[in-house]
Amino acid sequence: MAKKKTQSSRLAKPDYLKPLPAKGWAIIAGVVLIIGALIWWRDSKDENQWTYISKAGIKLPLKYAIHGIDVSHHNAKINWDKLKESRTDEVGIDFVYIKATEGATHLDKQFQRNWKEARRTGMKRGAYHFYNPRVMSDRQVANFIGQVELLPGDLPPVLDLETDARKPNDIIVKGVRNWLVLIEKHYGVRPIIYVNEHFYKKYIAGNFDDYPLWLAGYSRTHLNDLAEDAHVLFWQHSEKGWAAGIRGFVDYNVFLHESGDWEALGE
Repeated sequence: MAKKKTQSSRLAKPDYLKPLPAKGWAIIAGVVLIIGALIWWRDSKDENQWTYISKAGIKLPLKYAIHGIDVSHHNAKINWDKLKESRTDEVGIDFVYIKATEGATHLDKQFQRNWKEARRTGMKRGAYHFYNPRVMSDRQVANFIGQVELLPGDLPPVLDLETDARKPNDIIVKGVRNWLVLIEKHYGVRPIIYVNEHFYKKYIAGNFDDYPLWLAGYSRTHLNDLAEDAHVLFWQHSEKGWAAGIRGFVDYNVFLHESGDWEALGE
């Protein structure tokens, strides 16, 4: 026979209503802090306002107003009219950097066509040289100057430094400096240096601090701090985008400054 329940047993509180011990509150506080940190981390990662743009096939940082691509013969024959008309309500292709030369003798086989078509369609254009540390920089300067005529409105020339060819650091720095100085003397505009973050720290920082930079980095946030310390104009944030008129993947870039600065670039 069951025992009769006493008054105290009927009034006993269930376990989940009993006060938590201090250790339990500490655990809850820790969980709350972790959740808050995760929310902050998520929001901070989106400070660039990454938004998926279907025509580009990737997320673009809509914090910035000016977007562009860079192309070479690897992008085959480009339909420039389609590329020009690819603007949507959110974003368009505002500029194109075109590979012109490499080393002392190489001319990108699509450069002349791309250069003329960009001008014909009214797209803001720029030309870049792929630097080969094995070749004397004077000859590389002559190669670029012999192929690229800059007109009013064109973007500054770019030196693309992404291979060291196992050359000593001082040799690379000396050659890069010579290329930059001679190109600026010829065109009357300071060139831009294209590098990734590793090459920036290895060759550029402390040697070319007065030169504007175009940094390649595909993390969504890691360039933010670096951009405060260096004169970064462009950020290449993706190599897996799409663009109308171009078959295959294309690199996407943004201009990191205000529209007024953009208008002055290339004047």
